[in-house]
Amino acid sequence: MTGITSTRLSDGRELIYFDDAHAPKARTADTTTDHRGLAPRGEPGEVRFDALTDEWVAVAAHRQSRTHLPPADQCPICPTTAGNPSEIPADDYDVVVFENRFPSLGPALGTVPAVAAWGTTGPAYGRCEVVAFTPAHTGSFSGLSEARSRTVIEAWAQRTEALSALPGIKQVFPFENRGADIGVTLHHPHGQIYAYPYVTPRAGVLGAAARKFYDAEDGRETLTGSLLRSEREDGSRMVLEGENFSAYVPFAARWPLEIHLVPHRQVSDLAGLSGKEKDELAHVYLDLLKRLDALYPTPTPYISAWHQAPLDDLLRPASYLHLQLTSPRRAADKLKFLAGSEAAMGAFINDTTPESVAERLRSVTVPASTPSSAALRAALPQGASA
Repeated sequence: MTGITSTRLSDGRELIYFDDAHAPKARTADTTTDHRGLAPRGEPGEVRFDALTDEWVAVAAHRQSRTHLPPADQCPICPTTAGNPSEIPADDYDVVVFENRFPSLGPALGTVPAVAAWGTTGPAYGRCEVVAFTPAHTGSFSGLSEARSRTVIEAWAQRTEALSALPGIKQVFPFENRGADIGVTLHHPHGQIYAYPYVTPRAGVLGAAARKFYDAEDGRETLTGSLLRSEREDGSRMVLEGENFSAYVPFAARWPLEIHLVPHRQVSDLAGLSGKEKDELAHVYLDLLKRLDALYPTPTPYISAWHQAPLDDLLRPASYLHLQLTSPRRAADKLKFLAGSEAAMGAFINDTTPESVAERLRSVTVPASTPSSAALRAALPQGASA
């Protein structure tokens, strides 16, 4: 089992070590104590209600001073050294999760106002966490071993369960922004987890559509499950199929590169996956990222977004965990920018066809697999792309 050790940084933020299952580490005070003497954390920012759209907007002006693309010897999520006392006290680690020093939400917890109109504000309750995938400053998730990928998945699942239990939290969102073109502020391979005090606009749209379908089917079928079945039967947009997960380019993809990774059974969030499902996910997810990077001579920027069921009694029963992996890259030297139609109207115009993108992703050559990867590939259905 993954080794888990929780500690506190000198300003009170929680930090958790997740050690690979095959190599548990003994965490002592020497590796868990933050000696920097940081000042206490400030109060949270605020949320403001946008009456025009019926949505909450977080205002986090304090983030203007956050660290931005520091040199490698000053990276805040590399292991601590004598010359660089970082956010992570240990001189080595596998995976680490810690509360963001410059959070958009939190650290205070609570609920947003139940009744809101123009002029309504409140504290930006919630939690923002950083997930460091590796102690290595360079590289990316696709370069991790399957064992390390499995540890990250265990961290996502554990944090999803823990954050979902906090007062006022309505949605937990693990994600990764990769690449300068996406807007990352740290080069070190990492992701984030946001725990929101409200259901986000995008999740609200997806949740409403899912609930509408669920009610029309008298609760016998989910929308995501139906789409997965349709894509598998059609086959033209499938990227890979496994025993527990399948990936496809959706019929109405919005982005030049867009892949949905979906479990074969309805599950609300990552915490609900079985050990066997997590094992397969560790391989399949790496496979997808490697395929994305194999499309062009240089690494492809992307957003990896885990859509989990909101903590909402109406939306949760119809919701279905899935990953939406998207990139604005439409050619080796071209990016899609969200301009008038997309940014102002939310009306996407795709520059690629989903079928051609799926064919390219199926046909690329990915790096050689580890033995455990090869065993899983052999278990894929006949004719599926591995």
